[in-house]
Amino acid sequence: MLKPVSPDIASLKILDDRLRFLSSWTIHYANHVRESADGLKVGGHQASCASMTAIMAALYFHALGPNDRVAVKPHAGPVLHAIHYLLGSQSLEQLQNFRGFGGMQSYPSRTKDKIPVDFSTGSVGLGVAVTAFASLVQDYLTAHGMMSEEDRGRFVALMGDAELDEGNIYECLIECVKHDVRNCWWIVDYNRQSLDATSEDRMFERFDDIFRACGWRTVELRYGKTLTAALAKNPAVHDWLDGLSNADSAALLYQGGAAWRARLVSDLGKKADGFLRGRDDEALGVLMSDLGGHCMETLVEAFDAAKDDVPTFFIAWTVKGFGLPFAGHKDNHAGLMNPTQANALRDSLGVAEGSEWDKLAGIGGNELPGVKAVLERTRIAREKRDRDFGRIAIPVIPAPTGEEQSTQAAFGRILLDLAKAKEPIADRIVTTSPDVTVSTNLGGFVNQRGLFKRREMKDVFAAAKIPSAQKWSGHNQGQHIELGIAESNLFLMLAALGLSGDLFGQRLVPIGTLYDPFIARGLDSLNYACYQDARFLLVATPSGVTLGPEGGAHQSINPPLIALGQPGLRHYEPSYADELAAMMEEAFRLIDDPAGESTYLRLSTRSVMQVARTDDSWKDGALNGAYWLRKPAEGAEAAIVAMGALMPEALAAWEELSTDIPGLGLLSVTSPDLLHRGWTAAQAKRWQGGREPSHIETLLSQLRPGAGLVTLCDAAPASLSWLGGVLGQRVAPLGVEKFGQSGSLPDLYAAYRLDGAAITEAVAELLLPA
Repeated sequence: MLKPVSPDIASLKILDDRLRFLSSWTIHYANHVRESADGLKVGGHQASCASMTAIMAALYFHALGPNDRVAVKPHAGPVLHAIHYLLGSQSLEQLQNFRGFGGMQSYPSRTKDKIPVDFSTGSVGLGVAVTAFASLVQDYLTAHGMMSEEDRGRFVALMGDAELDEGNIYECLIECVKHDVRNCWWIVDYNRQSLDATSEDRMFERFDDIFRACGWRTVELRYGKTLTAALAKNPAVHDWLDGLSNADSAALLYQGGAAWRARLVSDLGKKADGFLRGRDDEALGVLMSDLGGHCMETLVEAFDAAKDDVPTFFIAWTVKGFGLPFAGHKDNHAGLMNPTQANALRDSLGVAEGSEWDKLAGIGGNELPGVKAVLERTRIAREKRDRDFGRIAIPVIPAPTGEEQSTQAAFGRILLDLAKAKEPIADRIVTTSPDVTVSTNLGGFVNQRGLFKRREMKDVFAAAKIPSAQKWSGHNQGQHIELGIAESNLFLMLAALGLSGDLFGQRLVPIGTLYDPFIARGLDSLNYACYQDARFLLVATPSGVTLGPEGGAHQSINPPLIALGQPGLRHYEPSYADELAAMMEEAFRLIDDPAGESTYLRLSTRSVMQVARTDDSWKDGALNGAYWLRKPAEGAEAAIVAMGALMPEALAAWEELSTDIPGLGLLSVTSPDLLHRGWTAAQAKRWQGGREPSHIETLLSQLRPGAGLVTLCDAAPASLSWLGGVLGQRVAPLGVEKFGQSGSLPDLYAAYRLDGAAITEAVAELLLPA
């Protein structure tokens, strides 16, 4: 016999219904009621919301505390907004402007939505994995005395079952094991339907095994209390239902009680009699949809039983479109109720026409006090947190000394000097790398500051007195988080570290290193980190065909083009150590500036002679994207434009050609990204009546109109060739457009037209008559 429903459970069930209606009505209003300027479908996911409302009601109105943080399944965004609407922290205007400009976003967005959103979601799977890395950051802050035990919370990911096809989830799961990640709940909305089809039955059988093998507790919420009780009396039906395929189940749920009855009779005959007796078709349809993810008692019990810090994987069985007319239909992913169906849903919930937006419409007088009490004692954060900036003192960073240096080696020396220093910033630096810590010159920093481990890890080689340059011990005061070879994890780790100020009130200075060609492996995760305005320094090294002997697989071509199109990420490519020092100082400032952004440094292993400086007049130009390393004469007819590791070739060519071409200029480009941004911004201002030229326009205007530019970079030539469009100057672009191969630098530079001879030929082509 079922226990009586407690008042709180009854109120949570009412709130479940209210969330289902409000999320559905928000989407309906945007598509069928709100005036449309273009007549296009607004879209939304009513079915995906409906399968999540009970789970989210149990979480937000019962299980979550003020320090818990949630990554909400992208398509359930309207449910999150409905929750905050009921709590008074979301406005009616925002709901009514769903997917409109300035209104609530399609998917939860930290930066664009008005309500508190802990993690942006949208690119499936990434919002799941980032919660584990955020939990690791919480452990880091606690261990380093930057966060109290009372301020700690749990990290929850709400995911659709189709997200479990995403490989980044399993890459993350491996790191969870290595770093003993805790305080995580991952909750699967197992509605067994994706966009195109029903989910594969065989994969479900493996999820328990995968997560248990990785040390997670797995909790399956398959049937609700009422269905569980009915099946306990009818073992044959229980076994039959357990073995029913996902496709069959979805079709039967859509068809309803009559179809369930016919199928049970067909498959089980008289064995189904006891189960069917006393239930009409309507009651049978309701019973068969009583799954664990819709049963409030089941959800509350499961959440209450998992209050320790053991990472827990909940599989909550649900019906996609639960309570809606297309529940279970395989095409319901983007389905929308028509006005008749939406009105019928409203009427079925006792909501009067015209009162659809009333927060507690349709709730009876006897039920109202209990519902209000649940809302009042809900403990989640109701207001958007202020972003935390301006905490870090940024010191002047001197350039390493030495006549000949590579930018990669200089980076390692700068970090080592910071690690030894007593500047406050040194204690906030957290480095991380996907198993390339040594080969990206982070080793010195790690020797000084150690690996972060919650449990002490002795350096066995050091204890055995085996000589090694790497003296790495792991302890809870370490400042380096070592990752496996999975670039997606690196960028998600940087995302979590880069949001530490926003999430925990303690801003860190995250520095992540990887090989430049492998940025593409984690590009979706990098974009995800930038989209939520996480702040970090990304150091990609070595780069280009300049990494000669390593061969084409390790020689990058297009990362500067990636950076050129990536919002929230500033690209610098220094040629010299003093440029690098200035750029690192600027990157640290940008991490702690409300108007800042993340920074990507593209470095090289090539050791080059450093240039002599008479003053710091070059610095502002370098930080703005370019400066004249050799100034042109006013009205000069040509200039060499070069970037990064190829500056020695550019300088040698300039010295050779300048005797024959008086006034020849040499422009050092440190950031094509900033130059392009400044140029397009100046154009936009001119359309609004402004007249101020951009930085690159000012630089190139020193040449005569129509002057020639030879652009040179160890990357795709399009990284710089666009400069000809700024003032209409002719361009001869030199760069790399094919995969490289192993070889010496002279051989490679000659083969790919990056040497002095190629520069001379390009200048001649620009200046000699056709």
